[in-house]
Amino acid sequence: MKRITLELPDSLDLSDFDLKMILACQLYHQAKLSSGQAAGLVGLSKREFLELMGKYGYSIFSDSIEDLRKDIAHA
Repeated sequence: MKRITLELPDSLDLSDFDLKMILACQLYHQAKLSSGQAAGLVGLSKREFLELMGKYGYSIFSDSIEDLRKDIAHA
C-alpha cells in the first residue's frame, strides 16, 4: 500500500479521519475504489462508510440519470 505525507494548514481544521473520508469518498465517486475498498481505507465497515458519505457531501447514488440507467441495466 502506498503511504503519503501531507502538510496542510491548521486552518483547515480537519481530523485525520475526515481527510481519509474525503479521499475515500472521492475515489469511490470516481469508481477508483469499490465501496468495500473505500470503507477499508478509513477503517469502517461497508455499511458504516455508505451511511457516512452524506455527511461529507457525497451520495451513494449515481450523479446522473444515465448512470442510474446503466446501473439498473447491469444489476
